[in-house]
Amino acid sequence: MVYGAADGAVRVDVRLDRETVWLTRRQMADVFDTTPQNVLMHLQNVFADDELDEQATVKDFLLVRSEGGRQVRRRIRHYDLDAIISVGYRVNSRQAVRFRQWATRTLREHLVRGYTLSERRLAERGLTEARETLDLLARTLQNQALVEDTGSAVLDLIARYADTWHLLLEYDEDRLAAPAGAKPANTALEYDRAVETIVEFKRELMVRGEATSLFGTLRGDSLEGILGNVEQTMFGEPLYRSREEKAANLLYFLVKDHPFTDGNKRIGSLLFLVYLEQEGVEHRLNPQALTALTLLIAESAPRSKDLMIRLVVNLLAEPTA
Repeated sequence: MVYGAADGAVRVDVRLDRETVWLTRRQMADVFDTTPQNVLMHLQNVFADDELDEQATVKDFLLVRSEGGRQVRRRIRHYDLDAIISVGYRVNSRQAVRFRQWATRTLREHLVRGYTLSERRLAERGLTEARETLDLLARTLQNQALVEDTGSAVLDLIARYADTWHLLLEYDEDRLAAPAGAKPANTALEYDRAVETIVEFKRELMVRGEATSLFGTLRGDSLEGILGNVEQTMFGEPLYRSREEKAANLLYFLVKDHPFTDGNKRIGSLLFLVYLEQEGVEHRLNPQALTALTLLIAESAPRSKDLMIRLVVNLLAEPTA
């Protein structure tokens, strides 16, 4: 990091370490237009007056210097920003103020960039390790035949769409953002059509012995409320603008809110598919993947709602590249 005075007369290489800046006595002399001996005198006074703790503001860095035509490694004493400014006030307050302003601005930018980069690297590393672990888990369980068909579908869904979880980092946590491939919704799933679909579905299942009389029995007006929530507006604008967002919320609420006495997951999956067909959404979810996705939503914690919604939206959105 280089500090340069506004007039270009001073140019000093500044070391950044431990969330502060460090200068040698010679560098301070250059910054404040004085001598290293004068800087040393002021530093001694600062420490003698207990203005600063010497141990906390002084650090030796190993530097490579040219001496007599050869490279020599020496430990050179550096002083942090507090010590630098204390000396600056004693030598030339105007130049000290300029340096302090520069140092504060530089530190802020450095810390923000450093924190953001570190946070990103940690997150991405965690996702990479998670993907590798899931791949290993999936291979081990499947090779040893330790999961049933449904459990295998869950593992397959996670493994196939692992990169989708990486995309979730791109979204603002305070707002549900839709990917570029999402398209505006054109229709709504009407209550009467939903009920008719459920009645027909129940009839088919009962013929096959896969449902009881309790299957699809409505609990109050929960279904009507869910369909209304998916179509709700705010200030005259749809709360969920894209068909993908509406489909994702429809599936989530049908599975999590239990609007039926029995069959919530199967009915939720069915109405989800009905809405996708109604909107002309071409998706990549085969029956096994849809079952796995429904189970993931059913087992998810309430705090993970946004995560589940985003996952579904990303699975449905058309690729843009």
